[in-house]
Amino acid sequence: MAVPLTTTAKPRLLLAGGGHAQLSVLRALAAQPPDLDVVLVTPGPYQTYSGMLPGWMAGHYSLSDCQIDLRPLAKAAGATLLTEQVVGLEASGRTVFLGNGTPLTYDLLSLDTGGESDLSWLEAARERLLPIKPLGEFVRRWPTILAAAAQKNDYQLVVVGGGAAGVELAFAAQQACAGFGTKPCITLVFAPDGLLPGHSSGVQRRAKALLGQRGITLVQGRAAGTAGGVMLSNGQFLPADCILAATGSRAPAWLRDSGLALDEQGYLLVDATHRSVSHATIFAAGDVCSRTDLRLARSGVQAVFAGPVLAHNLLASIQGRVLIPYQPRSRSLYLLATGPKQAIASWGAWSAQGHWVWLWKNWIDRRFMKKHGVGAVHHD
Repeated sequence: MAVPLTTTAKPRLLLAGGGHAQLSVLRALAAQPPDLDVVLVTPGPYQTYSGMLPGWMAGHYSLSDCQIDLRPLAKAAGATLLTEQVVGLEASGRTVFLGNGTPLTYDLLSLDTGGESDLSWLEAARERLLPIKPLGEFVRRWPTILAAAAQKNDYQLVVVGGGAAGVELAFAAQQACAGFGTKPCITLVFAPDGLLPGHSSGVQRRAKALLGQRGITLVQGRAAGTAGGVMLSNGQFLPADCILAATGSRAPAWLRDSGLALDEQGYLLVDATHRSVSHATIFAAGDVCSRTDLRLARSGVQAVFAGPVLAHNLLASIQGRVLIPYQPRSRSLYLLATGPKQAIASWGAWSAQGHWVWLWKNWIDRRFMKKHGVGAVHHD
């Protein structure tokens, strides 16, 4: 039987996950504190901002530059912070289950836990595998990988994933290794649907040219993990000391038994207001959900923009006000870090590159972090 966290008779708003969208919810709660028992459940007290992770890997940022401390944000919002993993949900009983075995009841639930790294093709290489998510684990292990690469001639680093995350990882790893006396071999493996799918041909050309200039080997094919590296669909074997995986996300396994309406891939189905189509007491944003009315890209950009709408609708549902839809922009701006203080801009068919694009990205990222209490806006 689920037990309440407190003895308060106030309705409980449970914020499951400390993702980008949930930051907007915390800010809204701090601005207009409702008469609620608010609980935030997230694996750790910090959120690592994915947009600055490649810059941290490349040595441009300290870890403190890239991490948002959720504790003061939770305190300002009047929320109790529990550093636990969500491992289950029973929608009919309005109960979330935590990794320590605690069942936690709610009256209203906001889900922003993200997805899980899709490692189904790479599991056999587990001993040398480092997925980009969860970010906390990646941040903990990357310095060890970097130190090993510095000590070994011809260290073999294979990045699997040709989307924006994989491309940025490859550039960042090359930049991090550039000062070594040894010379690691970095290979980027991208799927048959091409490099940077969804971006314009101009962006793809720019990225390929820069990857070549930086000495990063490009290989196209489906990659499967083995004990010693990866085997490609064309029969080619790539030995690897470490495999960085940016293979996209899949729906959290615990959603399957939640009783919620899910799409064919197992993601929580939400309408345009980001409310569950089957349970009116549940809202969601980010990689944990799918819209019924349109295909929403699984990116931090969309989670950030959906955040204010999620915050409005949570409070509106409590107060009996009208919910509003989240209307994604017809095209989104992506700024891809390319190792040194350079970046590629991608906006529809338009693209550009150079140091000035990196300065632009740095300003946007620093401004986002400052909004959540981290540092000040720099002009590097």
